[in-house]
Amino acid sequence: MALHMRALQADITTLEVDAIVNAANASLLGGGGVDGAIHRVAGPGLLEECRVLGGCPTGEARITGGHRLPARHVIHAVGPVWRGGDAGEPALLASCYRNSLVLAEAHGCGTVAFPSISTGVYGYPPDLAAPLAVATVASFPARVVREVVFCCFSAADLDRYRRLLGGT
Repeated sequence: MALHMRALQADITTLEVDAIVNAANASLLGGGGVDGAIHRVAGPGLLEECRVLGGCPTGEARITGGHRLPARHVIHAVGPVWRGGDAGEPALLASCYRNSLVLAEAHGCGTVAFPSISTGVYGYPPDLAAPLAVATVASFPARVVREVVFCCFSAADLDRYRRLLGGT
């Protein structure tokens, strides 16, 4: 089965997919950007479920229910803070995408939506993050996941992903 990848510009909290990925911080207790938006829409049940998880190391991911979101699950991936590129950031970012897909597979998720992990307040350059994200997802040996959506916040991000995906 081939894994289909596409990009769209949308609010990730509105997507009706099996799982959305949250660009979380290590505490998993909410924050700014996409993390804060997901927590606001999902409601207090998400925070309660995240508290039990006890955090998550950089490069790893954890899964919870979607609560009030249209998505069944939220996969919380903790991306690296950009420190210039020589502190293991590419490997850690790739690990976020891979570990998210492993959790999606284990929980029967056929459709997964990713934000652009680490490119907000964590400062990862989008021109470096997007190709790494696409290559990591493309090389993942999916058995259950059949579609990955790169959910872009800005038109510039959408253009970047569409170029990488051949216009899809």
